[in-house]
Amino acid sequence: MILPWRICRFWLILGIFPLISLGQATEAKRPNVLFIAVDDLNNDLGCYGHPLVKSPNIDRLAKRGVQFDRAYCQYPVCNPSRSSFMTGLYPEQTGVLSNAGDFRKRHPDLPTLSQHFMNNGYFAARVGKIYHYGVPLQIGTSGEDDPASWNKVANPIGIDRTELEPISTLVKGKYGGTISWRIIDGKDEDHTDGRGALDAIRIMKAHHPDKTGKPFFLAMGFFRPHTPYVAPAHYAKLYPVDKIEPLMEKPGDRDDIPSVGLHDRPRQRELTLAKRKEIIQAYYASISLMDACVGRLLDALDDLKLAENTIVVFFSDHGYHLGHHGLWQKSDLFEGSVRVPMIISVPGTKQGGKKSASLVELVDLYPTLADLCGLAKPGHLKGKSIVPLLDDPSKTVRDAAFTVTLARGKMPRGVKGPKPLGRTIRTDRYRYTVWGKDGEFGVELYDYQSDPGEYTNLAKRRGNEVLVNLMRAKLHATRAFTR
Repeated sequence: MILPWRICRFWLILGIFPLISLGQATEAKRPNVLFIAVDDLNNDLGCYGHPLVKSPNIDRLAKRGVQFDRAYCQYPVCNPSRSSFMTGLYPEQTGVLSNAGDFRKRHPDLPTLSQHFMNNGYFAARVGKIYHYGVPLQIGTSGEDDPASWNKVANPIGIDRTELEPISTLVKGKYGGTISWRIIDGKDEDHTDGRGALDAIRIMKAHHPDKTGKPFFLAMGFFRPHTPYVAPAHYAKLYPVDKIEPLMEKPGDRDDIPSVGLHDRPRQRELTLAKRKEIIQAYYASISLMDACVGRLLDALDDLKLAENTIVVFFSDHGYHLGHHGLWQKSDLFEGSVRVPMIISVPGTKQGGKKSASLVELVDLYPTLADLCGLAKPGHLKGKSIVPLLDDPSKTVRDAAFTVTLARGKMPRGVKGPKPLGRTIRTDRYRYTVWGKDGEFGVELYDYQSDPGEYTNLAKRRGNEVLVNLMRAKLHATRAFTR
């Protein structure tokens, strides 16, 4: 296959392949892909500037690759987000707008990201959660997996599933949809993610390109820090509760927010300060457990001499609240719920440790990886290749990032019927959100330059009519290719 000149130039700049192999690379010479998807992780990481969270291995990866500071999911809930980035389509195009959906009903023959790599000579494997799982009860099974996407799967299971009790939870008998947590003595490999990392390393060894003659696409889906936040005590000790400062709800903060946009789960706004600290400690301990597992994978790449020919992608399926606006977890359209960490490390790059401020979307991963590995891109893809940002992180590839979600808050008084979709765009400076087709259930506009905490909704304030109209036009333009 003759690589497009832009991609050939990229590989030449990186110096990964000698000129003679360009356009004639055998399957074995194509780069491997280690695709690390994390569940419910926000940007509370050392490399993103968090003062408390210990994430040395993710930080190490960031020094090897390009860190994206403004990456956004397309739906702040697991199944719709994962269906989107694995198909390269936006949620309204996949038809998956809840955790109950299945993109194959609308697209039975669509080649998913890993399937496209399989169709081009790659061995593709999944460990843990890539498509949707009911966490924690489906841990140890294939969950809501897409069998056509893999040559091999591994479904690790650890004490976070086999020993659910005793556990602290806000709603008795509930583990995944509500906040629940447990700190327990034990080793990392006693946990599902620890066992998953070991499964992934075994797959790297068994399917090493030197043995098989084929490159691999290995998708590692970590479950933590999704609830229940179950982590070893040695990670909880990294976060003394007296060092944790929860973000408290400000009086009057929610007065100008449409009620449909506020997803309040039972008993979360009433949490005491002490309980908030305990919960956040467990969440951060879960992050550090997951980070240690990432470290095992990076060490294995080095030990197996795979690092020099393996692209590593690290990201979360969506963001996560820890009390901002009185909200916890996900599924709304505020920055904390839709912004995600994302790092891409390409072997031999001269851009290691650089950060990109360009707006990017998770739907961009499919075309980007196809470009990096010299594969033709399927015609159905809606995202943009962000290879130019890996070449020069100072560049910009898009002027808005788009996210959609079904409203989960309260409907306006007296209004009946199904809850509307909310749609939002994030530009360099603003976020504009409409609930319902034309904002009939509410409109929001935030200026991150003057109001990074989203405390002032400018949509209904006098003097902002021109700005609102501009953002409305930009949203409608974005809608032309996302539905």
